[in-house]
Amino acid sequence: MKRMINNTKYLLPLFFLVACGNGDIKNPPTTNNATNEPPQLTYTIANQFPHDTSTYTEGLEFNDNVLYESGGQYGVSKLATVDLKTGQSTKKTPLDKKYFGEGITILNNKIYQMTWKEKTCFQYDAKTFAKQKEFTYDGEGWGMTNNGKQLINSDGSNNLYFRDPETFKVLSIVGVTDNNGPVANINELEYINGFILANIWQSDIIIKIDPESGKVLGKADFSGTKEKYFPEYAEKAEVLNGIAYDNATKKLFITGKYWPKIFEVKGLTEK
Repeated sequence: MKRMINNTKYLLPLFFLVACGNGDIKNPPTTNNATNEPPQLTYTIANQFPHDTSTYTEGLEFNDNVLYESGGQYGVSKLATVDLKTGQSTKKTPLDKKYFGEGITILNNKIYQMTWKEKTCFQYDAKTFAKQKEFTYDGEGWGMTNNGKQLINSDGSNNLYFRDPETFKVLSIVGVTDNNGPVANINELEYINGFILANIWQSDIIIKIDPESGKVLGKADFSGTKEKYFPEYAEKAEVLNGIAYDNATKKLFITGKYWPKIFEVKGLTEK
């Protein structure tokens, strides 16, 4: 979650994933019946838009045709609305310098924004950004989404925490697993059509999760995206992070930390 070049979070098990080829269509679906390995998912990069390279993206969310973004790093963390065509903020509110902004989600016209180590979640009015509440929680805050009734967050482990949006109390916990066991470093989340897409921190992998069982249903490998679409910026741009689904247009968008582009991606939202 933190900047990987100069800061280290804490050591977690990592799964070394194999990069696959180049081109816009990647990873034809395959299964390994012997190991029950999740299938590699096919996707197409359909469009690209500018992205503010000063933003260390922690959360990305579409709501009522508006794109919202949470940026991290101490001293510059923020909540903002973003013009997809220009990549520039149209409205933003900074966090106090003691907070490191993390994942966001919007439910019932309320924005929820977690923080990394500060054990604080802010609730804002989605239109005005007026702060309404603050919640506290145990552990760290990473990614966030909702299923229409409950908030769902990650904390860097393989767990998904389902929370009451009024109290932030944990209602249930689901562990994410694949054929190798628990999948650590679950990060930014997006609930779509009954499943969850999640970034895996320190990788360019997005996984599809069954939120009831925690089973990984598939993996999409985005390695090579930086080198292909912005090679001149590939060294500064960090890990893939940021998934937003626009329910109005049925379009999926992804980006990364300090990336100069947001991509529209097709192929990952089908049930």
